[in-house]
Amino acid sequence: MDFELNDQQRLFQRTLREFVDKEIVPVASEWERSGRHPAEIIERFAQLGLFGIAIPERYGGLDLDRVSFSLVFEEIARGWMGVAGVLGSHSLSSWMIARYGTEEQRLRHLPDLATGARRTGIALTEPGAGTDLQGIATRAVRDGDHYVVNGTKTWITNARHADPLPVLVKTSAETPAHRGMSVLLVDAGTDGFTIGRDLPKLGYKGTETCEVVLDDVRVPASALLGGVEGRGMQQVLSAMELGRVNVAARAVGVAQCAYEAALGYSRQRQAFGQPIADFQAIQLKLADMATEIQAARLMTYWAASRSEAGPVRAEAAMAKYFASEVALKTTMEAMRVHGGYGYSQEFVVERLYRDAPLMAIGEGTNDVQRLVIARSLIAGDTVLGW
Repeated sequence: MDFELNDQQRLFQRTLREFVDKEIVPVASEWERSGRHPAEIIERFAQLGLFGIAIPERYGGLDLDRVSFSLVFEEIARGWMGVAGVLGSHSLSSWMIARYGTEEQRLRHLPDLATGARRTGIALTEPGAGTDLQGIATRAVRDGDHYVVNGTKTWITNARHADPLPVLVKTSAETPAHRGMSVLLVDAGTDGFTIGRDLPKLGYKGTETCEVVLDDVRVPASALLGGVEGRGMQQVLSAMELGRVNVAARAVGVAQCAYEAALGYSRQRQAFGQPIADFQAIQLKLADMATEIQAARLMTYWAASRSEAGPVRAEAAMAKYFASEVALKTTMEAMRVHGGYGYSQEFVVERLYRDAPLMAIGEGTNDVQRLVIARSLIAGDTVLGW
């Protein structure tokens, strides 16, 4: 057992941290409040090769190991969780194309996605189907060498910049429902493919989250991911394991930022003639924060590392569930350490407090994660221990 990053991972982490501290932290709060699109940060992502973190080297990507993959999202979310979302959906979709796409699809899409010349996301959720993806209503009917697609998707990150946008559809009425589901790679600008309104959000700002409307959209049959119908749910669920590791890492980054803010403030803030860090009540909060964040970090790295060898359904769910709950608790405790100032937009903890709930909801709610874990344990697929 090795609980330490290797030398290459440490160097990568240091590079990320320097970038975040220099180019994201100083502007995050101001840009979030003004609603400014973080174009300069996204361009730097491209220059650093971060759009290719889940893409094999032969297609121009970095093909990072999974722990390094987690470090990307932990460090960027420590600076601004919203912009981490730009990479999150892109990486999940890119991985899915690399893993399940035909060679023609990989060659067509991955080189540009690796450099950031094009970006992508993934369209799963619908107004009437979120947790229950089998309940989606978006249909794709075969018409010669095309599919005709009709439906509406919502809460789609990167929608305005996605090219292509993988869309989960029903290609048949076969039962059970998951057997009739497929993924189509829809090119931007296709007739009938419209990006609707940007959804207003409590937090998670810096990246767009939109509605997508598909009205008689004709998609070439060659855009069917993997070239075979009926595999969409399997493709999406395996990608979501990686997505849950990503969300867990983001939660660790948000929690770490909240802890650092609380620790720094407690050393400076004076009350009754001494720093509030000298009071036992504050010390207990800091101790709980530090302990739980480190536990969440180790669980995230554990799930990430195990994902190298194959499916990590329960492990990814554990990491996402635990780390996001830690982020919720830590941001609240950091606000309490700050007292009234924690409620002010002049301090970073207010933004962190608004960003944290997304991790408990995104990539499947935490109640769903608990069910995934329990069912895996009951079935004997997961055994606790080493």
